[in-house]
Amino acid sequence: MRILSGVQPSGKLHIGNYFGAMKPMLDLQQQGEAFYFIADYHSLTSVSDPATLREYVRDVAIDFLACGLDPNKAVFFRQSDVPEVNELAWILSTICPMGLLERCHSYKDKTARGFSPNHALFAYPVLMAADILLYDSDVVPVGKDQKQHLEVTRDLAIKINERFGDGTLKLPEPRIQEATAVVPGLDGQKMSKSYDNALPIFGAQKKLRKLVMKIPTDSTPVEDPKPTEGSIILQLYKLFATEGEYTEMIAAFENGGCGYGDLKQRLFDAYWNYFEKARDRRAVLEENPQQIDEILNAGAEKARQTARVVLDRVRHAVGLV
Repeated sequence: MRILSGVQPSGKLHIGNYFGAMKPMLDLQQQGEAFYFIADYHSLTSVSDPATLREYVRDVAIDFLACGLDPNKAVFFRQSDVPEVNELAWILSTICPMGLLERCHSYKDKTARGFSPNHALFAYPVLMAADILLYDSDVVPVGKDQKQHLEVTRDLAIKINERFGDGTLKLPEPRIQEATAVVPGLDGQKMSKSYDNALPIFGAQKKLRKLVMKIPTDSTPVEDPKPTEGSIILQLYKLFATEGEYTEMIAAFENGGCGYGDLKQRLFDAYWNYFEKARDRRAVLEENPQQIDEILNAGAEKARQTARVVLDRVRHAVGLV
């Protein structure tokens, strides 16, 4: 089973990224042949400063390796190191109906939030389809918000196969992360860099604790029971705690006698301890930038070997060779 997934380097990764995308990817590398890429072409729709983009790409690479990505089990590479993806995207665009892209929610959502309505943003699903189809992917783990783009990918593969012959492109199957709830931000909305409500995976201890302590709460006195429904503290704590620890936290809310400051401290301790080993690995990786380059370069070479086979097959099918 070949698994394909990618992450955009559009800012510092946060715990919403971790539980929504990274952790499922890390778990799946044990179950098949994983191809994981840093989607730097895609990030050009939101990051325009070259130095910032380079920094984000490096940070994403270090974060993934620190959190447990094993380059001996997963092919890990930069999207832009496999230029074949752009040729396949162009071929797919020749059979992609405009209406298919016009119905995509992401374009509407991003332009509504102030993104420039350019061609790259509009054609994002075609490049994403090329990312997936270029490696004969069997399974693509996606969140519910990306399900539509997987449907576009399958539609384009079907159109290619109908026009140029069955088997030209493999149809991937989505693996929707149904069990992964939306991670709430520090303000209760969905956690997002664009909402400035994110809790980073890594950072200085005092700064991260300060973020947790700013979580808004009501004015319930220390001695009184605290409402559990809709509690940001509880929703975040559940991500890091064992079942027993979460039960104890619920009891602390319901029994009273514990202030919100103490409850937030419990949350911070669980969050800080959860990523302890990853922080240690990250510190080592930061001291060895050459190792990061070697891993990404080796991954790109493996990815290109697979990409060339698929693209050659498509080029022959459509008449380019």
